[in-house]
Amino acid sequence: MSEERYVITVTRQFGSMGRPIAEKLAKKLGINYYDRDIVDMTAKKLNMSVSEISELEESVQGKFFYMKYPLGMATTETQDKIFEQQKEIIRNLAQKGSCVVVGRCSDYILKDFDNCINIYIYADEDKRYEVCLNDFKMQSNEAKKMMLEIDKARERYHKEYAGYLPSDPSYKDLMINSASLGIDGTVNMLEQYIKVYLDEHKK
Repeated sequence: MSEERYVITVTRQFGSMGRPIAEKLAKKLGINYYDRDIVDMTAKKLNMSVSEISELEESVQGKFFYMKYPLGMATTETQDKIFEQQKEIIRNLAQKGSCVVVGRCSDYILKDFDNCINIYIYADEDKRYEVCLNDFKMQSNEAKKMMLEIDKARERYHKEYAGYLPSDPSYKDLMINSASLGIDGTVNMLEQYIKVYLDEHKK
């Protein structure tokens, strides 16, 4: 693998197992992985509690509520402030060394970085439904509702701050159906893709 600094951004459909794929990929590549810890860093910088920003898992709305509101339900001014802080944190993390960053418009935030590889992970609807039932322990009606609502929320968030949908192929280097290969198979394929990508961009 190239010794040059590189960054992998991962956006994903809910239930596509994009998060565990991203985490395993980072571990396999031996680079840093950033996801919900970005929220912790943001909360500390802004002197806010994590719950004020997005972690509403313990609220009456349910443990997946925060996924529908990546920046919480604060005023637009506060949400913009949180986004700008997260933007600064993500850029600083990327400058420190090679890493994988999940979500949070990282593909847009890091668009001017060299060796930034933008990946979108999706899956067949029936496979995502199975993940919701078996891995997330949702009830049948809840699973179908959350698949729709969380994907729509992520699209709204990305459209608001990046100006385009997270699944827009114009802004992706690779889009992959994780249901075809499973978690480990997808990780292995992505590892090979990244190796070839970096080798090609050295030429």
